[in-house]
Parts: sequence; C-alpha cells; structure tokens
Amino acid sequence: MKLSRIASLIGISLVSAACSRAPSVDILGSFFPVWMICLVISIFLVSALRFILVRAHLETEVGPLALFYPCAVILFTGLLWIIFFR
Repeated sequence: MKLSRIASLIGISLVSAACSRAPSVDILGSFFPVWMICLVISIFLVSALRFILVRAHLETEVGPLALFYPCAVILFTGLLWIIFFR
C-alpha cells in the first residue's frame, strides 16, 4: 500500500511539472539549446584542465583517465548551466 502511494505521488509530481519556456539562446538568428553551449565551453575548460595537469605532472595521479575526463566534462557542463542559466 505504501509503495503505491509513493508511486502515485511521483507520477503526480512528474505530470504537474512543466517548463515555462525552452532554455535556448539566439546565436546569429538560430536558437541553440543552452546545454549544447555549456557542453562546448566545458570541453574547452577540460582541455585547459588537462594542459594544467600535464604541465604540473599530476595527470597520472587522477586515476583512470577514460573515466576522469568525461566526468569532468559532465561536471563543468552542469556547473556552467546552473551558474549562468538557472
């Protein structure tokens, strides 16, 4: 009984939540999603982070690189979106 009540509350919350407008930015007459702009900027930021880590000889200390850099891109993308567009 309790599980169905929680499921119904989650369902009602999802149905009643809505966006007031599409989060997009006008660039040269075309509307781009905000997350795409944040993703491109975060890729440049992670490239700069990699450059700093290589120069400081710390890249070997961060763990598996195939996991670290995609996570850093996701982190920077989320932070940029929260800071500038929320």
